[in-house]
Amino acid sequence: MGKLLKSIVAIAATSLILVGCTTNGTKDQGETSNSKKEIKKILWEQGGELEAQKGYSKNIGTAGVLAGKSNGFIIVGGGANFPDEPAAKGGKKKVYPDIYVLKEEDGKLNQVNHTTLDYEIGYGSSITTDEGVYYVGGSPDEKEGDNVTLITADDKGNITTKHIGDLPFTFSDSIAVKKDKNIYVGLGKQNGKPSNKFFKFDTENGQTEELESIPGEATRNQAVAQILGDNIYVFSGGDKVAYTDGYKYDVKNNSWSKVSDVKIGDEDISLLGANSVKLNEDEMLVIGGFNKKIYDNAVEKLGSSKDKELDDFKQSYFGADPQEFNWNKKMLIYNAATDKWTSIGEVPFNAPCGEGLVLDKDHIYSINGEIKPGTRTDKIYSGTLIYK
Repeated sequence: MGKLLKSIVAIAATSLILVGCTTNGTKDQGETSNSKKEIKKILWEQGGELEAQKGYSKNIGTAGVLAGKSNGFIIVGGGANFPDEPAAKGGKKKVYPDIYVLKEEDGKLNQVNHTTLDYEIGYGSSITTDEGVYYVGGSPDEKEGDNVTLITADDKGNITTKHIGDLPFTFSDSIAVKKDKNIYVGLGKQNGKPSNKFFKFDTENGQTEELESIPGEATRNQAVAQILGDNIYVFSGGDKVAYTDGYKYDVKNNSWSKVSDVKIGDEDISLLGANSVKLNEDEMLVIGGFNKKIYDNAVEKLGSSKDKELDDFKQSYFGADPQEFNWNKKMLIYNAATDKWTSIGEVPFNAPCGEGLVLDKDHIYSINGEIKPGTRTDKIYSGTLIYK
């Protein structure tokens, strides 16, 4: 395989499949509001900005970020972009150690602290809990890619990191949710290989137990997941094609069952690359997701085309505007009690994938992310939840 083709296939793996939605936005049950008020719409506005990563003059936006909430502060950081050369031209991806601590004021996020970890992070899973933000896996450093870390902020916005333990494999582009003392992790890439395996990590003793694997496809990257009621719900994701299916994991009985596909009317919707937050014990909100038809075709063309055909497709594909990729702009709500999906309108900005998504009372923040393959946004959007 030539150098150019290797580069394009790598782009298909990193910019198409591994956008970085695996921040998840997942929440421990104890942290989520019990309110079941019905959301009518979300009003969006510009919500702040992140200063440049240390050593750089400008922040061009990142995807695959850590994102969560601790002690009233929004914590976001890490992630990756292509700072020197575009991905389509073979640019090298840069993963960052930067961590930003933000505070809400009048619906916008103001930076109160900017620091760095001892290593780069990106494409891991973030879980907001009463204890702080757990960050699972997600480092290009093999020595750090199996970490389970708890990040907390004090009253002044200074952060502390605590190493909770190690998984028996490196972990990225995956799902992670926390229930009681256990973090349930799986899918994505384990030791660098796509998988459908599912595990339970005990935060008290650091032990990992393998559970029943998710049904459906043998590999599933960048799905969305939340705990609703006493069950874990997993939707979509993809690998060589994008998926639109959904499954429910019964924690007590270690078993999976089928639930509704992601569908609005007659339209099947891919959530590959999307992110989600838990609204209450029955509902989760999802923003983003690749268009299945365009994604499936692109992966096939980038992997099989050669010479002029490949060059022509590459020029057309990577030169397209964000709107031409038709990523999912619908703000989707899944209700576990009714096993149905609904939409409350569309986001008024380019549909993001791999963004940080954080719910803070009646505000939701969409932080950076990718707006087309290889291209990030530096924008933060603040949404106010309006109820019926």
